[in-house]
Amino acid sequence: MIRKTNQNLGLYSFLSELPHPKTYKGKIMLVAFLGTHVPLLSLLLHFLISNSFSLDMTVRVLAIALVATLVGTGITLYVLHKLLAPVILTSSALRKYYNQKQLPSLPTQYTDEVGTLMADTVQTLNKLDQVIEHLTNYDNLTGLPNRVLFTDRLQQALSNAEGKNRLLGVICLHLPNFREINNALGSDVSNQLLRIVAQKLNAYVGRTDLLCHLNSNEFAIALPDLTTSEEAIPFCQSLLREFALPISIQGNQLHIQANLGITVYPFDGNNVDQLLQNAHTAVDEAKRRAPNSYQFFGTEMNAQLQERLVLETQLRYALERNELQLHYQPRVDANSGKILGAEALIRWQNPQLGFVSPVKFIPIAEANGLIIPIGEWVLRTACNQNRLWKEAGLPPLRVAVNLSARQLAQPNLVDLVAQILAETNLSVDDLELEVTESLIMENVEHSIKVLQELHEMGITLALDDFGTGFSSLNYLRRFPIDILKIDRSFVNNVVVNQEDAAVTNTIINLAKDLNLHITAEGVETQEQFEYLKIKGCDEIQGYYFSKPLPSSAITELLQKNHQSLQQKVAAV
Repeated sequence: MIRKTNQNLGLYSFLSELPHPKTYKGKIMLVAFLGTHVPLLSLLLHFLISNSFSLDMTVRVLAIALVATLVGTGITLYVLHKLLAPVILTSSALRKYYNQKQLPSLPTQYTDEVGTLMADTVQTLNKLDQVIEHLTNYDNLTGLPNRVLFTDRLQQALSNAEGKNRLLGVICLHLPNFREINNALGSDVSNQLLRIVAQKLNAYVGRTDLLCHLNSNEFAIALPDLTTSEEAIPFCQSLLREFALPISIQGNQLHIQANLGITVYPFDGNNVDQLLQNAHTAVDEAKRRAPNSYQFFGTEMNAQLQERLVLETQLRYALERNELQLHYQPRVDANSGKILGAEALIRWQNPQLGFVSPVKFIPIAEANGLIIPIGEWVLRTACNQNRLWKEAGLPPLRVAVNLSARQLAQPNLVDLVAQILAETNLSVDDLELEVTESLIMENVEHSIKVLQELHEMGITLALDDFGTGFSSLNYLRRFPIDILKIDRSFVNNVVVNQEDAAVTNTIINLAKDLNLHITAEGVETQEQFEYLKIKGCDEIQGYYFSKPLPSSAITELLQKNHQSLQQKVAAV
């Protein structure tokens, strides 16, 4: 087929190599001109060769032939010019679409080859333009408008709102556990989930509302013509109720989470970028406060965002500038008063910002990945300090180090712990690693595997903040842990609040049934200490005994504790 096409293009290929004429129409005219003059040239040649007529007759015949040929040629060239018009018009239309994205306006009623060419060109370019517009302006996965189209339509809506003195709400919807679902069940399930979410949103938005898919786990909604900001609340509440329902996909019952961030024009911004940016800030605040919640943007959030940016910038240099240090809070045997261990707690003293609370900078480090090098520094520093205590002749002590979610997800965590223990010449008996209940539940199977490997090394594992997460007793049975820590939120009111006392008693009894060591943190009063001691708590940690202290101060405390215990033994 290709060879036949090439053969059909032989004459065209030959003519295209000629320097003149340059246009296709000119080449056709040249061929037509030569073709119509062949009879005249043949007649002239015949007269010249035969010379059978008189000169007068020859001139007369040649003159008639010449005039007739010229007239016929003129008519032929004119007709050819008109017949080539559809081809030239089609070519021009294609060039305009290519250069200017201008759709052709060609006649489509003709049925011969050239008429079909024009009709097919119009139809093809219209379909192509629709495909290009869809690819440019719509999300291929969900079929919803993308950020480009949403931005354009939102700008028009803002112009309308400004002209009518109306409010306009912009909502950012974030699915915080989408990545966990994708990692656990694969892209097929997560893609299907996004399509279902898009369908749910389509069912909720009104005819004049705008909806788009911003990125993998984020959608945006615009609510034009609001009279008050509060009008957005029922819409958000309705959405959250819908997303609270489980979604069944390929036999999996999925419970997705959703957070909504709301900005309102003109209070929170007067352009598209500002409104979307502030909506993202609001949704981040909603995620921080509670799952499945909505949050309006406020000026205080912007101030918090600016503070966060400053903290993040300074935190990147904290390690190399030696601005980080460890404080240690002792853990005391509830019966003997002996210090059995100490929890390493990070502190940050910045020259410009002063003391920065871990509550502020730890979440930032978690979010941007700095927690990985910081966590490694904490582990190495704590192990090295414990070795120094041992070399100073102090009794054996377990130093406890907290693991973050990102650290637990590291593929080389077990090897890193083993390497640091070897570098600091510290026994596995002298290290305790603490993980929170909520951290383990982010990826249960992976967490259990890593903790099991650490436990097999001989490292003591503690489950911190127990009772504040969402794990079941079945999961607790599977966790390879040695110590259960009662969260300070229960200890605070354990003496005066029956519910907190009941929870605390249950945790202590559960730990005993599972042969786990039990530690209470946040103990601040004599009454709390006596209550927990009577109930059978093994270790106590809190301000009642000591606040977190720098290494020099905790060293003195350890020496005094050791000497005091020796004196008691001697007295006995």
